[in-house]
Amino acid sequence: MKRALITGIGGQDGSYLAELLLDRGYDVTGLVRPGASSYENLADVEERVELHEADLLNQTSLTQALRAAKPDEVYHLAAPSFVPASWDAPVYTAEFAAVGATSLLEAIRLVDPEIRFYQASSSEIFGEPPETPQSEKTPLAPVTPYGVAKAYAHFSALSYRHRYGLYACSGILYNHESPRRPLQFLPRKVAHGAAAISLGLEEEVVLGDLEATRDWGYAGDYVRAMWLMLQQDKPEDYVVASGESHSVQELVEVAFGHVGLDWHEHVRIDAAFKRGPAELRRLVGNPAKARTQLGWQAKVGFTELVQMLVDADVARLQQGATSMERR
Repeated sequence: MKRALITGIGGQDGSYLAELLLDRGYDVTGLVRPGASSYENLADVEERVELHEADLLNQTSLTQALRAAKPDEVYHLAAPSFVPASWDAPVYTAEFAAVGATSLLEAIRLVDPEIRFYQASSSEIFGEPPETPQSEKTPLAPVTPYGVAKAYAHFSALSYRHRYGLYACSGILYNHESPRRPLQFLPRKVAHGAAAISLGLEEEVVLGDLEATRDWGYAGDYVRAMWLMLQQDKPEDYVVASGESHSVQELVEVAFGHVGLDWHEHVRIDAAFKRGPAELRRLVGNPAKARTQLGWQAKVGFTELVQMLVDADVARLQQGATSMERR
């Protein structure tokens, strides 16, 4: 039985990855922050995973956790994930997204260099790229605190691979969503708005730039790519993306159309929600290497993903209404 350790196991990606690994017969341990309590995303598997408290910035804490878990594979997913918020807390973002990854790599080197390590990188490391779509060879040029921190972690994994021979690789993941995303993320915000309006619970959803574009995929597909990266003969970095660019307006059209509503009647534009110069418009990934070398293929397309998000929020809101009626 293989053993895996996941940092950030309570988040969207961590919970999907835990389920995938358990289905493949892994013994799964998750690292959580000291003082953390329950995790909604782990509700279906909480009795099948073991949780250890550890501080990513404390070397002793990490080495103790590694010695206790004895993992064959470590998936490092823990980091602030909401990009706009990184401007409000740049130092915090740097500490946990950049220094945290390096601390974990150093702990692995000291405890067991045979452990295979996955670093959750991000399309934000490309910033304003010189080419579209981007591949593993595209130069890094991050322009947000989040992107800068992720680039640091990306290079840390590469340096430990070259210097110490660690099996360390990075997945350069583009935007990937699911019903487990918090509402502050745009696709969930739009899906929740469409669902709530269709049920008569709200009247409008306020958005910023309808022309902004993203390369969106399904988180359940993307964690499969993470696992595949650590099953290869040698460590390499991979772009994981849909390879398609869709606008916020397309997202809105699919979401509202799925519940039979005209989005023009319910979406209000507020310039205060625009990112301005921080908006990155050319990020589209080329997943050719992942398809060829990993045999990875996304199973959920854009339209199906958006409809999935809306259906999940409709069900969630209806369940909440039923619970209130019973009271």
